[in-house]
Amino acid sequence: MGSGISVLVTDDDPVSRALVSALVRAAGYQVSVAEHGREAWDALQLARIPVVISDWYMPEMDGPELCRRIRGRRSEPYVYFILITSRGGKEQYLAGMEAGADDFITKPVDPDELRARLVVAERILGLRRELQQLEGLLPICAYCKRIRDDRDTWSSLEGYVEQRSEAQFSHGICPDCYKKHVQPQLGGSGPR
Repeated sequence: MGSGISVLVTDDDPVSRALVSALVRAAGYQVSVAEHGREAWDALQLARIPVVISDWYMPEMDGPELCRRIRGRRSEPYVYFILITSRGGKEQYLAGMEAGADDFITKPVDPDELRARLVVAERILGLRRELQQLEGLLPICAYCKRIRDDRDTWSSLEGYVEQRSEAQFSHGICPDCYKKHVQPQLGGSGPR
């Protein structure tokens, strides 16, 4: 079952739009709808919607153009983009990938396939959030230096980084800390 994240379904065919919306809702996601790419683009300017499922062929703005515009917004959070098409084939697939699509579904939409692709979308978005958290500011305790994760759990810096990367830690003592902490305990002038 989905996590309740928002999904924007864009399709100019009312029957297809209603069907895909119902499938997305049944999978546990919040659904917004748009009749064409321009309406979807306007909705994305007003709200943060992490997943877009868009038909390929629509009036005013087609799916690939909508995807290109979304990818052009560098300062906005990542949007996972799934294109729906009635045509298959390598050429169509490559054109969609070139536009920036993350995934594809062919019509008629299979409920199990759609659900699986939404689970993948959630996983990818979660990984992107973790990466951004590692790259950005980390909530760290000023006293004990433990880090708060996205589940509001505090853990050691080493444990946090090791769980989210391939990094492993080896411990040593820097020269300043050696002089400040170790040398006084040894009562001497340090290593020779």
